[in-house]
Amino acid sequence: MREPVELRRKRILAVVHARGAVKVSSLAAELDVSAVTLRRDVEELARTGRLRRGHGVVRPLGETVPRTAAPAARSGRPIGDEGSVALVVPERHSYLYETLHGARTALEAAGKRIALHIAPQAAGAERPQVERALAAGASGLLIAPRWRSSADEEADYGWLAEVGVPTVLMERRPRPGSALHALDSVCSDHWYGIHLAVDHLVSLGHRRIVLAARNDSPTARSVRAAFADIAAAWPEVEDWAVVLSSRNAGPGEPGTREAVPDLTALLRERGMTAAVLHGDEDALMLVQRMAENGTRVPQDCSVVAYDDVVAALGSTALTAVAPPRAEIGRVAAELLMHRLAQPADHPRAVCRTELLPRLEVRGSTQELPYPTV
Repeated sequence: MREPVELRRKRILAVVHARGAVKVSSLAAELDVSAVTLRRDVEELARTGRLRRGHGVVRPLGETVPRTAAPAARSGRPIGDEGSVALVVPERHSYLYETLHGARTALEAAGKRIALHIAPQAAGAERPQVERALAAGASGLLIAPRWRSSADEEADYGWLAEVGVPTVLMERRPRPGSALHALDSVCSDHWYGIHLAVDHLVSLGHRRIVLAARNDSPTARSVRAAFADIAAAWPEVEDWAVVLSSRNAGPGEPGTREAVPDLTALLRERGMTAAVLHGDEDALMLVQRMAENGTRVPQDCSVVAYDDVVAALGSTALTAVAPPRAEIGRVAAELLMHRLAQPADHPRAVCRTELLPRLEVRGSTQELPYPTV
């Protein structure tokens, strides 16, 4: 039978009052409680004034911080991350760094301390970072997991749903009906972004369009699904295809193997006159390769990039769909601060916010000078 919450919290108080300062990790092991559950209990006990939280420890109300910690406190440096907002993002991810900047700007303007945690490029790398942040006393969490495949994503649902502090997902939308369906999230409407790209190309007379896209992130999977949905339903689109943009754009879903076609050959074989390329670096590389093989942009093929991080920097500035990366971070941070200002037992409706991308028209698209056959 599951132990009643109040009984578990009484056990926590009994140990802390008997022993003084206790490490959170040691207390969880001693009471045979998960670290996430214990941190949630400790946060509530501290909020109601029954104990004190410190840097990875809990203390009785009457115990003071050891003198050895006084110099750091007097110097104005924070002791640990208590009360801070933890920001967890993957390493080497330029797209999400703009989101990080947007969140940071909003948090700093509100006087919130930030504890940044960079997750390595490995499946499940975010969990240790989150646990470290919570052990240090972070009061809220903004997170953008890498989630290279759907399997990676599903593996994180259970523990992330039990974090125990207000949490907002940035640029991620969990599977409907999953354990994270009811978690606050702020992300781009990638369906609308692809709609903008296809609508722009169709308005220029293009009827045969290929999507060359990555397949190693939630954004990539959303872009692929949206393109297939829109191209199949749009009467003006006569032929379309979805292919992998580069050899390092996977691995994609377990058990799948996608070949990387010669895009120039595909364009010629199927009479394609336009391409949507995701993401920016792959788009610039593909445009260079197309030029080397005699395909001119936009004369022979109009190109729309998806991301707009560096799309404008190519020798031919690329027309691009620009998701609102910085705004995603700002809105997510504001939502989290709203949650932190509410009492823990305050009833709330979950927010699943989508922001619309925009289209930046540059020199890589033009009207088709001849009708398609």
